[in-house]
Formats: sequence, C-alpha cells, structure tokens
Amino acid sequence: MGFRSKTEEDVAALLSNLNINYEYESKKIAYVIQHNYHPDFLLPNGVYLEVKGYFDSADRRKILAVRNYNPGIDIRMVFQAPHNKISKRSKTTYAKWCEKHGIPWCAYYDIPIEWLL
Repeated sequence: MGFRSKTEEDVAALLSNLNINYEYESKKIAYVIQHNYHPDFLLPNGVYLEVKGYFDSADRRKILAVRNYNPGIDIRMVFQAPHNKISKRSKTTYAKWCEKHGIPWCAYYDIPIEWLL
C-alpha cells in the first residue's frame, strides 16, 4: 500500500502490530473553507471584471466557488492571453474553460464597450 509519508507508514505499522483493522484514504469527505473574494474591478452597472494573466487551477476553483455561493453575481473574465491552455497537458484554453462554465470573457485589449456601460 502506498502511503503519502513515512509517518503514515509508521502509524499503519503500529495499527497492524496491534491487530487493529483500518482503511487508508478510503473515504472522501467534502468540506468548505470560508474565504473572501476581492474582485479586481466593480463597475457602476454591477459587473465585476476579474483580470488575469495566468489563470491557474486555484483561480478557476475560486471563480466557480464565488459564482456558486453568489448565484446572482455577474463576473466577467479579462485575460491577457485568452487562448493560452489551462495546463501543458490540456487542450482547453482559458476562453474555452469560461465558455464551458458560462462565464463571459474577453482579451484585455478588446473589452466590449457594452460591458462597461
């Protein structure tokens, strides 16, 4: 069995030596950690603009969590390079990820004027 650390391996050995049955990482337990989100820009029309150069997995999770927790919020992504891939092994770009999740996006040099009014 592959343990994540030597300490876990030592505890498993102790349990085994004491003939105590156990399961190792056999369950998934959901949890939520409360955070506060500070959007980059709030416009007078109630639109939030989140500006990203690099859009990593933590940022993607955060944006989805903010939208799920605040269903009426209007967040729009403004990317430096919207056609960058979300990872080296993925074909999905920042833009495609937004489209998949119903999040409006644009390039920073091409922000639609109607977003701003």
